[in-house]
Amino acid sequence: MNQISQSAFQSSWLYAFWKFSRPHTIIGTSLSVLGLYLIAFALANSSFSPLPILLAWFACLCGNVYIVGLNQLEDVAIDQINKPHLPIAAGEFSQQTGQIIVGITGILALVIAWLGGQFLFGMVAISLAIGTAYSLPPIRLKRFPFWAALCIFSVRGAIVNLGLFLHFNWVLKQNSLMIVIPVIPAAVWVLTIFVLVFTFAIAIFKDIPDMEGDLQYNITTFTIQLGKQAVFNLALWVLSVCYIGMILIGLLHLAEVNSVFLVITHLVALGVMWWQSWGVDLQDKSAIARFYQFIWKLFFIEYLIFTMACLLA
Repeated sequence: MNQISQSAFQSSWLYAFWKFSRPHTIIGTSLSVLGLYLIAFALANSSFSPLPILLAWFACLCGNVYIVGLNQLEDVAIDQINKPHLPIAAGEFSQQTGQIIVGITGILALVIAWLGGQFLFGMVAISLAIGTAYSLPPIRLKRFPFWAALCIFSVRGAIVNLGLFLHFNWVLKQNSLMIVIPVIPAAVWVLTIFVLVFTFAIAIFKDIPDMEGDLQYNITTFTIQLGKQAVFNLALWVLSVCYIGMILIGLLHLAEVNSVFLVITHLVALGVMWWQSWGVDLQDKSAIARFYQFIWKLFFIEYLIFTMACLLA
């Protein structure tokens, strides 16, 4: 009986930790690491090695848990209204447990990144610094809609993509005994700009279902300033610009990507996004949350699509 109880406790703790890590961000981080490695691999024409992927992946996962965990530690009262399922808000984790997890993952992220090299360490350190400024008083940039959005899309869009590519390019060319020059090719700039703009849409959309708690605790967001419908429409058009931009890149026949594959896949993604948007009831919090998760799925798929376009080039 004791073994059964212990097993149940371990399962519930692991499930709570999984929720604490915000799974959609973990998936996004994992795909960005894999995608940027494969793009660097395709462009460097080097030998494949899983070790750099694992090292960067573990460092980025630890950094991811630190950033989302710190946000939960500072937002307990707000989360009890907006996201009552999260472990600290639900009482599954104590404040002390959350602090221990955040402290350990933050240290691990920096140590592992330092072992990986200067580009990986720089990327992780800058990401953690911005994540800390986003959530932690007295700075707490999430109080201001412009700075909150800037924090999110600068890390997800520019710092992660450029930093990971520079790291993997450096590792792959070291292994092939080539001279390492930190040059970022056009394909990586295209992906970075796409993700940068796409993440801006995620950053403004994520506050639509959280309007009630944000209002109560004086967190100013674009949703509070402009209204749900305006932010919903803005996010849709920002995402549309991303896809139209990728279609135009495909039509321009960028040498580093397969143009036909790029155009067809982004036309399909654009159509599916608008089709899904038509049934969203902005008065239904669960419907908004489902569409928000759908946007994250589009984000995940983009790394797969663009990576495949580079490998097929």
